[in-house]
Amino acid sequence: MGAGQVGLAQTCLAQSASPGATVALDPVTVEAPRRAAAPPAARGRTAGSRRVAPVPMRASPVAADAAAEAIVRARFNALAGGVALVTRQDFPTTANLTVSKALSGVPGVVVQDFFGGNDQPRIQIRGSGLQQNPVERGILVLQNGLPINRADGSYIVGFANPQLAEAIEVYRGYMANRLGATVLGGALNFVSPTGSTQPGTQIAVSGGSFGQIRIAGQTGFKKDNVDGLIQFDASHRDGFRTYNGSERVSISGNVGVRHSENVSTRFFAGYTDIGFDVPGPLTKSAMYADPRQVHGGPSVVGGVAINPGPNVLRDKPRRDASQFLVGSRTTATFDAHLIDAAIGYTHTDDTFRFPISSGIRATQGGDLTGLLRYAYNPGAAVLPLFETTAQFTSGSASRQNYINQAGQTGAKFGESELDATTLALYSGFNIPIAPAFTLSPAISYAHATRDNDDTYRLPTRPTIAYNPANPTMLLPNGAVPTQSTSYSRSYEGWSPSLALSYRPDNINTVFAALSRSFEPPTHDDLLATVNGTPNSSPGRPAPGSPLLAAAAFTTPDLKAQTATTVEAGWRGRTDRFSWDAVTYYSWVDNELLSLRDSTGAPLGAINADRTTHFGIELGFGARLAERLSVRLAYTYQDFRFDDDPLRGNNRLAGAPRHLVNALLQFQATEDWRLQGAVRWSPERTPVDNMNTLYADPYVVVDLRTEYKIDKTFSVFGEITNLFNETYASSTLIVDQARPDQAAFLPGDGRGFYAGVKARF
Repeated sequence: MGAGQVGLAQTCLAQSASPGATVALDPVTVEAPRRAAAPPAARGRTAGSRRVAPVPMRASPVAADAAAEAIVRARFNALAGGVALVTRQDFPTTANLTVSKALSGVPGVVVQDFFGGNDQPRIQIRGSGLQQNPVERGILVLQNGLPINRADGSYIVGFANPQLAEAIEVYRGYMANRLGATVLGGALNFVSPTGSTQPGTQIAVSGGSFGQIRIAGQTGFKKDNVDGLIQFDASHRDGFRTYNGSERVSISGNVGVRHSENVSTRFFAGYTDIGFDVPGPLTKSAMYADPRQVHGGPSVVGGVAINPGPNVLRDKPRRDASQFLVGSRTTATFDAHLIDAAIGYTHTDDTFRFPISSGIRATQGGDLTGLLRYAYNPGAAVLPLFETTAQFTSGSASRQNYINQAGQTGAKFGESELDATTLALYSGFNIPIAPAFTLSPAISYAHATRDNDDTYRLPTRPTIAYNPANPTMLLPNGAVPTQSTSYSRSYEGWSPSLALSYRPDNINTVFAALSRSFEPPTHDDLLATVNGTPNSSPGRPAPGSPLLAAAAFTTPDLKAQTATTVEAGWRGRTDRFSWDAVTYYSWVDNELLSLRDSTGAPLGAINADRTTHFGIELGFGARLAERLSVRLAYTYQDFRFDDDPLRGNNRLAGAPRHLVNALLQFQATEDWRLQGAVRWSPERTPVDNMNTLYADPYVVVDLRTEYKIDKTFSVFGEITNLFNETYASSTLIVDQARPDQAAFLPGDGRGFYAGVKARF
């Protein structure tokens, strides 16, 4: 739970990825802290020095859930790094629970909405994957402890559905190494509810502005040593802007079996299908004139092209993707020993219709992950004395590239067989060196392979182009010589860390840490289309020159990015206040940047020489009165090039320097709750690495209310963007921008929503 999220939620995190976490079913014998019924802030000094006495207990359902959740929360509070645990009770009651809304109370997690629906928001933690368009790497995304990332580290964020999560675990920076992460930013683990934690049936229906409608439901059961749950979520949205529709259907289920007092297994499966139009960026002047419109491409005035950007009206960019996931996780506890073994498989089918400059990218493939974790936890300490993790992921995919011809699938110009493996090993200790001090040395090792077999056999790659002065008129077709895109790359690196934590009591944790991180490139970094324009396909940089020899792809010989990070923090809580403050500074070598030119066409990925990332992550919560509480999450980011030959010490584009999320809640009666939420970006944000074009500051205010009619039914309503602010919720990121460039992605205007929930 993030700082300021007061109270102990009654949930059992059955698929937690926290160190030493167990898979629990009720009734169950748990090793619970003394005074397990009290929240962590109320416990005494004993737990603060890592000692938690074992108390075997045959728990009732509510007591078992509370005890298991309290153990996970106690582990989070003791970790020497940036972490947060957000339970379903902390999610806002909203008709459109996006990742940005679910994580709005977590400092250090920046989610910039692109198109307002179930699309591809830019999620970045500490600058991870900051400059990708769309963002497809930089964090490890897990569901019940197993990755939805592909084997090469890429992911589709739309598959992460907080509507179907019981909790979200956030691990920032090196805290994710213990989970098998090979990224700079961290990890998000979406924990599914179970039949033990949420028996019975729930259903919710909501709708409102911009043609939005959603229905979600679940039903769970528990009998003897078996429980099960199935859930679904279906939504449709016409969208705020022209050409802004989106749909998502998700269904998932899990079954848990307790084989004995010490051994349990959970099986899970899920399917998600998403589709969304990509209305694309606008120029700044067009956004303020009419944020609902879409860009029609550059126009030619007096023989000079102005307003560069994609022609959305002609190219109709869109993404349709689906993922099937199946897996199991078995946990065995024997005295102080815990063994956790998991296996998972995902099959992903992804078709992304980019504008003509990139074409249509169709990828189909599967990824298999095996995970083995061991923890040694004598004396029922909050953190295990020793833990080790081994995770191996292997995947292959077929990729085809087609020309986008006025929104239709044109000629094929590329075909590849992609293979990737990632091995991640981790071992770490939590050594008590004094009654209130713990030393935590750890080391992780990663080895990754990225192989591409170019199976396109024709001697030339076709190209098309439209007349820039008349962008609906096709010019003569062209072709460029085929250049092989095959490659075989391997990467390996060691990432040691050392942390010292001080816990004088169970209210305060103060820590400092020094760590390394390692992140290899993905296939999307290593294989990119180039030499297209808003009016021509890849390989044709001059639309009027059909036979100009130019490569359609680039396969840069990229290095893995590494970083050295120092960080320090202090978290704690009292009866009325809670706080979580972390500051960090990272020296990054070979940071992976995915660049675009002034028209928005891709230039491929490069390694920056040196960059620095400095940040402050501050969460604060207070109960101002018996019925009035406030929560604040503040993120400060200053990411810069370090004496770059071209960019000097400029700020990296796309990272807001200050971001404030605040929530004021008034519990008017036991059954009636009102909330006011504010999202404030008080300083302009650079669109390009040359720092010549900026997105303006903004403030967005939402109002929400919920009323419980009885034990079965409740109703809710909300007004989003109360003052109808026109603003850029995100931007396209380019290397060198023009003042008239289409780079701004408008946020939704004012919207009204309502819904009803029932629980049986």
